[in-house]
Amino acid sequence: PWVWGRSWGEPSPGADAARSLGSAAAAALPSAGTEGRRAGFITIGYRGSYTLGRDSQTDAKFRRVARIMVCGKTSLAKEVFGDTLNESRDPDRPPERYTSRYYLKFTFLEQAFDKLADAGFHMVACNSTGTCAFAHEQTDDRIWTSYTEYVFYRE
Repeated sequence: PWVWGRSWGEPSPGADAARSLGSAAAAALPSAGTEGRRAGFITIGYRGSYTLGRDSQTDAKFRRVARIMVCGKTSLAKEVFGDTLNESRDPDRPPERYTSRYYLKFTFLEQAFDKLADAGFHMVACNSTGTCAFAHEQTDDRIWTSYTEYVFYRE
């Protein structure tokens, strides 16, 4: 991975820690049928939002997930997601290269998680950020937006 001030050839400072974390998670789970599969990371990301009324007294109104982004090595993403992977934003990416421009043709996170688990991947990390803004000047309704990423690894 690239880090500001580093060249593309140098690993980032957290790369060894992430591999160790991935190894520990994978060691704790059975690995039946994973021989001959390539090791690597795939990151799934999505933006979400919901509206919350005054004093949080009303139910939150969730919007559907519009797009699930896929980051990782092209060959791994194609292996896991097959024809459900939308490559239109990066159609000619060589299999040995990395991309962050793919997204899935479906919008259910659980479906993405199932495909990753079926391919032998295990979640090793996740993170999320959130912001709040007022929906309208006349009301106290607030719109919360978030970006969430899930990092999966396969030995």
